[in-house]
Amino acid sequence: MSPELIGADGVARCAWGNSAPDYAVYHDEEWGVPLRDDVALFERLSLEAFQSGLSWLTILRKREGFRRAFAGFVPERVAAFDDADVARLLADAAIVRNRAKILATIANARAVAELDVSLGELLWSFAPEPGTRPRPATMADVPATTPESVAMAKALKKRGFVFVGPTTCYALMQATGMVDDHVRGCFRAA
Repeated sequence: MSPELIGADGVARCAWGNSAPDYAVYHDEEWGVPLRDDVALFERLSLEAFQSGLSWLTILRKREGFRRAFAGFVPERVAAFDDADVARLLADAAIVRNRAKILATIANARAVAELDVSLGELLWSFAPEPGTRPRPATMADVPATTPESVAMAKALKKRGFVFVGPTTCYALMQATGMVDDHVRGCFRAA
């Protein structure tokens, strides 16, 4: 087994999960766990968009602040946000105060409200069949995008979603268990 997989706690996990205690908890308990609940998926979609250009660790550490600021990521509640809410969010140091990403989250909540299927049904329709791709040996073997994430991004944009490029969509797919990118040797590898 590759030495970079062994954390300070002696647990073999994807190397990135060993780089900070917050990452270890996220890796061990959440990353790659199948998630189908619409509110939870909207939260992850929103957080992945906020992460764009930043460290995921920054987002993880502000996650509770995001949840408070964005009404628990209940799409119907976020869709009703107005200019006063945008001003409130821009002043909230508990979140990433990026106007474009805040507006994108509100726009995406409104797009969820317009869907003719559940958000979960739409997103999971792009998940590849399990076992159709070999387990990555290292994180270097993990792609940034796939044909499925490109198709998901295109479908979401067509439905009015923003800040949902193929890389963000692939990160969402990884985080929510639509794909399993735990590397060989990781204790979470199935």
